Amino acid sequence: MKYLNYLLVLLIAALSSHAQEYKDSRLPVEKRVADLLKRMTLEEKVAQLQSTHASRPKLDDNFFNNTRKLDSMYANGVGMINPAFDETMEQTIERRNKLQHYLRKTRLGIPVIFIDEALHGLVQNKVDVFPHGIGLASAWDTALLTKIYSYVAGQASSRGTKLVLAPVVDVVRDPRWGRTGECYGEDPFLNGVLGASVVKGFQGSSNGIIAPDHVAATLKHFTGHGQPESGNNTGPANYSLRALREFHMEPFRYIVQNASPSCIMASYVEVDEIPSHANKWLLTDVLRKEWNYKGIVVSDWFGIDQLKDKHHFATNLKDAAWKAFSAGVNVDLPYGINYANLTALVKEGKIPMKTIDEAVANVLRVKFQMGLFEAKDIDLNEALTYNQRTEGRTLALKIAEESMILLKNDHQTLPIKKDQYKNIAVIGPFGNINLLGDYSGVPSKNVSILQGLKNKGINVVYKEGCKITANGDSISQNNFQFIDNIKSPSAEENKKLIVEAVETAKTADFIVLAVGENEQFSREAWTGHPGDMTDLNLQGAQEELVKAIAATGKPYVVYLMHGRPLSINWIAANAPAIIDGWFSGEEAGNAFANILFGEVNPSGKLTISVPRSVGQLPVYYNARPTSRFYDYVTEKNTPLYAFGYGLSYTTYWYDPPVITGRTVTVRVSNTGSSKGDEIAQLYIHQKSGASVVRPVKELKGFRRISLGPGETKTVAFTITDDMLKHWTADMKYKVEPGEYEIMIGPNSTDLQKIDLTIK
Repeated sequence: MKYLNYLLVLLIAALSSHAQEYKDSRLPVEKRVADLLKRMTLEEKVAQLQSTHASRPKLDDNFFNNTRKLDSMYANGVGMINPAFDETMEQTIERRNKLQHYLRKTRLGIPVIFIDEALHGLVQNKVDVFPHGIGLASAWDTALLTKIYSYVAGQASSRGTKLVLAPVVDVVRDPRWGRTGECYGEDPFLNGVLGASVVKGFQGSSNGIIAPDHVAATLKHFTGHGQPESGNNTGPANYSLRALREFHMEPFRYIVQNASPSCIMASYVEVDEIPSHANKWLLTDVLRKEWNYKGIVVSDWFGIDQLKDKHHFATNLKDAAWKAFSAGVNVDLPYGINYANLTALVKEGKIPMKTIDEAVANVLRVKFQMGLFEAKDIDLNEALTYNQRTEGRTLALKIAEESMILLKNDHQTLPIKKDQYKNIAVIGPFGNINLLGDYSGVPSKNVSILQGLKNKGINVVYKEGCKITANGDSISQNNFQFIDNIKSPSAEENKKLIVEAVETAKTADFIVLAVGENEQFSREAWTGHPGDMTDLNLQGAQEELVKAIAATGKPYVVYLMHGRPLSINWIAANAPAIIDGWFSGEEAGNAFANILFGEVNPSGKLTISVPRSVGQLPVYYNARPTSRFYDYVTEKNTPLYAFGYGLSYTTYWYDPPVITGRTVTVRVSNTGSSKGDEIAQLYIHQKSGASVVRPVKELKGFRRISLGPGETKTVAFTITDDMLKHWTADMKYKVEPGEYEIMIGPNSTDLQKIDLTIK
């Protein structure tokens, strides 16, 4: 009898162990996923494909004490929870711990993925904020980007965040679009390389594994979002299949193959008149089957709802859920209300259980990979300690210095010496406030241009000069930029401010003119919250201010703070010096001061063409040969500033390139008197042999190199098949034999060429 009892105990133990396979961290992830799937009810599976929002209802004590409401929402679990933007760090951590405790006590104990925005730093309170996307890209520094986003991942992870909705890798071809500043620019290759660097930083690897203290990354927005019709947010992307493939989809393909992102977000736009959220060709045929993508596909916020409400593509939310899920969207953000219908759709036979299991497996796989089933409570002390680190500010200063672009420097106006001018005036609506751009967190410290100069011990005075909005700048009221409608200042008020500024300028020896735009003119647009523009000019009385200051005859530099390219034709023609700062993050003021006084040599280069006017749009460097063939009647057909352009305090010389086999080399020399960083750029053009018309040039490589005065370095590029492939006349992605131009230089215009024959 004792022997039988012993066997029974062993059998029960074995069965119990087998019953808990999905909780055994020693087992392979796929085995754990399969085991858990077998145990889940349909309702529990559907819950993993839904999300909720941390502020609706707010996860406070009242909610947790309401057992009925808590159970009604979370008894079956939940896939993801979207962030609340009005919490303190302490509240966020406490509430996340409470909900995770509850979920671990449900029948299967499946934890939730907490989501945050992290475009250029975590979008929460007391964080580090780095330059906006277009500014980050202007540094052309992949290693630094990976380091920055590894730091951001750690800051996010310390607060319990496990998935971030970043990076944005849309190719921007219409800067009227309010989200231009979130992106990396107009080039698909550069967007892909930079985006892959960001994903590697977030995830801590390039193979899809989420390293400890890192987070899952989400590529946004698949696809065509960066060139909406009329520059109007969410407008259609009605472009040829070849244009979609070569430009808008290419960064996503590159990153999927080279960085294995955990998540991809569908776009709001229509592609060939089919909304992306219901586009099976895009989300299943290309993404899953052709690219072999294994991660999660999430909706953009309300993207599935919009199939009914905006596109009129679905008859109701149930129909919208069926179309989105059948197309390949796994998770419904932000409230999950559409996918609440999935249970009924399965029972009605409209959705096979197999496809439900496949979608749930994508979510569970990431949860297991991140160790959520074994994770400990979020430790407030760890989060506080992370916030006390100085690394973030050091990185923010470094990237701000590298991303600022010297657009003009006549007669070597810059740099100036600290003792060169007795009195310096900072004038302009952006001199005493440092704006951060859309999707920004709240930094502990935020350095304006004025403060940056004061930090150098400089005698400096300030005048606002003019206003561009009358209801405040976003940052002064709410760092999350939710001011809706713009109120314009009166002409009389601005005239008075300009007069005051001119009087101050007359007493100064040197002037810093800080102009541009605030987030109300450059942000994501939605109903009642505009963000797209019909022109690219300086708004309000800013140009009048610049002209009035210029008329004083005092030496000055124009500093630009903005999110999209601005048509600054008068300034470009008349100002002695221009520094483009974009929205440069929490250390903008210190970075500018270091550049102004020559402690840092500017090295940023444009990643987007600057139009002379909206009449030129679209204007981008990698155009077809006939797209810029004739001048306009009243305007040149070239951009005001070209892609890849940026000056330095020193000068560089490129020797003619030399090619051996498929390796092209070029000697780059610093011919000036100061140390600097140069960005050597490689472009390729197929001159003959192509079955379709090819762009006049395409960026296919770049190197950021440091050179001391008189120093020369050899830069080498290997011309791979991947650099030469394109979509042929029969829509095959391959290399076509022929004659190629290999071009190397400091920007997309000043290039030296050498020919390469591909047989």
